[in-house]
Amino acid sequence: MITSKTVMLRGISLLLLFLVLFYLYLDRGLSQQIQPASFTCLAPEQGAFSNENIQYQNIYGIGLAYAKHINETASSFDPNLDPPVFRKNTISLVQGDSHVAIPSQSELLMATEQLEPGIGKLLQQKEISLLSLLDFEAELAFVLLESITAKDLSNPSFVPKLGFLVANDLSARSIAILGEDQKNRYDYWGASKSHPGFTPINSNIWVPNTHQPDAIPCITLQTHVDGELRQNENTRNLIYTPIDMLRFIHKKYPSTAMNKGDIILTGTPGGVTFNVPRWKARLAKLINLDRFQKLAISQKESSANKFLKAGNKVTVSAEWLGEVSVAVVD
Repeated sequence: MITSKTVMLRGISLLLLFLVLFYLYLDRGLSQQIQPASFTCLAPEQGAFSNENIQYQNIYGIGLAYAKHINETASSFDPNLDPPVFRKNTISLVQGDSHVAIPSQSELLMATEQLEPGIGKLLQQKEISLLSLLDFEAELAFVLLESITAKDLSNPSFVPKLGFLVANDLSARSIAILGEDQKNRYDYWGASKSHPGFTPINSNIWVPNTHQPDAIPCITLQTHVDGELRQNENTRNLIYTPIDMLRFIHKKYPSTAMNKGDIILTGTPGGVTFNVPRWKARLAKLINLDRFQKLAISQKESSANKFLKAGNKVTVSAEWLGEVSVAVVD
């Protein structure tokens, strides 16, 4: 005889089974595993730190560039599409150890209004007060040691002259979230990273003795926040070579000359604070959450996350390439 209790237990079991299967579906891996590029790994004895005083020009960033991080967390990825490319304001650049202030709500709104006039009123209507959601990004950076042209980049045998350094690509994640589903989404990324002091770099540039195609320092990037290890990844896991990145940048900004002193941030590995799990990103898309709902949820959860706050010290290191530290202040 089947009792009501038995029916209830069967119902609960079926519900749990459905939830498990639904979670596994949402958390399924990518249809193909992304592979790192083939690099020539440069050792410290194959170059030297330069004393040349480089006048830095444009700052470019590349997103979604590490194979391991993409394979582990991405909800979707098309290797046939160009990666995210954005520009940072040079006001964000600072050399050596420094302090960085957490942007105020008015500063965040000002930066966003430049991209989307009227966004402040929309946020006010939705009763959303912007928080910075300040985050870190350890990155290998390279700087152009000579100007290059479109003709250079179209030449398959062209080898750019590059110097390498370590950078921290600080970000106000709230602005980036507001760019979700916008046609100029990656411009929001750039705006989120363009506040004063948001691009600390180490002072010395390491230059190889011989410039080779597909050559980078294969070093381990690490981020420590108040001594706690947050990021730990080797640059050989990058999926794009420097020449790939330069071509992506030229394609995105064809009318902008690429000059000596331009800095390219090659992307960050996993371990940043703002790291939405694959299943959660797919669920948000499935239930059609808009950017304001995503922002409200992220800001509500911010107290449980480890976004940077006043008093934190963030150190990004890259083995023999050096390190740079920044102290967060109000």
